[in-house]
Amino acid sequence: MANTGGDKKKNILVEFFEFFYGNAIVLILGFISLPLMTRILSTPEYGRSSLFLSAVSIIYIFAILGLDQSYIRYFYSDRVDRRKLFADCLTLPLVLIIILAVIYLAFSDFFNGLLFEKTGRDVTALVIGYTVTSVFERFLFLNIRMEQRGKLYSNLNIATKCLNIGFIILFAHYLGDDFRVGLYSQTLPLMIITGGLLAAYLYRGRGYRPGPHDLSRKEILGYGIPFVPMLLMEWLLSSMDKWSIRFLGDFAQTGVYSSAMQIMTILLTLKITYVAFWAPIAMKKYEQEDEEKVKPFFADMYQKMQFLCMLAAFGITAARSVIVLILGEKYREASKIIPFLALMPVLSILFEMTGQGIKFKKKPVYFNYASAVAIVCNLTGNLLLVPRLGGVGAAIATAFTYIVYFGIGTCLSERLYPAGYDHRKFGIALTVYTVYAAYATVCAKEWENAAVGAILIIGLCLMNKKTVAGLLKGLGQALKGFLRKDEDRKDHESL
Repeated sequence: MANTGGDKKKNILVEFFEFFYGNAIVLILGFISLPLMTRILSTPEYGRSSLFLSAVSIIYIFAILGLDQSYIRYFYSDRVDRRKLFADCLTLPLVLIIILAVIYLAFSDFFNGLLFEKTGRDVTALVIGYTVTSVFERFLFLNIRMEQRGKLYSNLNIATKCLNIGFIILFAHYLGDDFRVGLYSQTLPLMIITGGLLAAYLYRGRGYRPGPHDLSRKEILGYGIPFVPMLLMEWLLSSMDKWSIRFLGDFAQTGVYSSAMQIMTILLTLKITYVAFWAPIAMKKYEQEDEEKVKPFFADMYQKMQFLCMLAAFGITAARSVIVLILGEKYREASKIIPFLALMPVLSILFEMTGQGIKFKKKPVYFNYASAVAIVCNLTGNLLLVPRLGGVGAAIATAFTYIVYFGIGTCLSERLYPAGYDHRKFGIALTVYTVYAAYATVCAKEWENAAVGAILIIGLCLMNKKTVAGLLKGLGQALKGFLRKDEDRKDHESL
């Protein structure tokens, strides 16, 4: 197996914090960039800007062919040269993304009109620039994740967000209330950071000599392609709400709904961090460690994550009145959307764990079964609820969809790889939260909502006493590890 970094054993929380601290800082910076955008852009312009990433993601999904999942799956396999694997996984998506970019360029007026109801050469260039760069970015960041270089991953996220804020200020000065401010501020940081990463990757490969590589491109494609329908369906799940509001409502409603989604950055940051941290950890343990030890480890991590996720959901809903203050008066209606919307990242995070069995056993088609049912639920829910309830209806439809997706996908995964997850406490917490979300959506007095939320948080902690104790113990060990490292560094400097 080719050499890689990150093979030293660490406390699992230390590894998580190395990935998390960057996104925690990004979260704080997000509370700067979000009010900047909502105060610079009117609700219709913010609605147009929010559809940008949704639009470029669909191009990306068709180009990537699920080969990012192949890269994760085979990275730790025996007799695999990792630089050869990187090249094999990148080549075909790069060719396809260029072809799709040419098609977009040829019909740019039509596509830009459909997406934004506005067009322009710079809009076309930004869409194409973002999608082409995103292919390189995906594999370069995956390489960092799989090598478990958590600090570098965090620092790059911080740098990207700082550039994002800088470009928001710069282009707001020149463009004012224009959705292109969002396009420029998202595309240019991606291109700068990705360009630097690519240069560093090529520099590290100087003098590279291929090692043993018994993995064919046919096998890589065979594993990756079944993920395309799953990724497409996941895109529909994460985007159908905004597009439903876009076509059944207007850009102003889309802007308010998207601002609520941005508030979910608190949970979405945890999701991004957890996915970056957990995917390589889970695959490495499955490939290299004894199953009798691995399964209890998975079960224990699930208990901790379900508690943390539900704690975050209750906390955000209880404190929503404080959170929405950052948006500005035009976006205050977002507070009604938050409660049900919070379930999307919660269930996404937990399914990232419970769905690993499907990846372990190389049965990605099972994801498609769960996604197909979820898409039908989501489409039905949006068609029924959005015309009547607007953004609140879209949030309810999204929450119900993710409950269905998590339930079906988890059952299929555990049939393939029964890890022994205990779902009882999570089931109780999910039921209580759903009732609380319904109450919070119609509650007129925010102090009552906050009081009920605080009581429920206390109850959640009492129900998970052992899990809380385990988390505190692990946190203590992690802090001791950091302090020991600092003492060793000072002793070394004194010598």
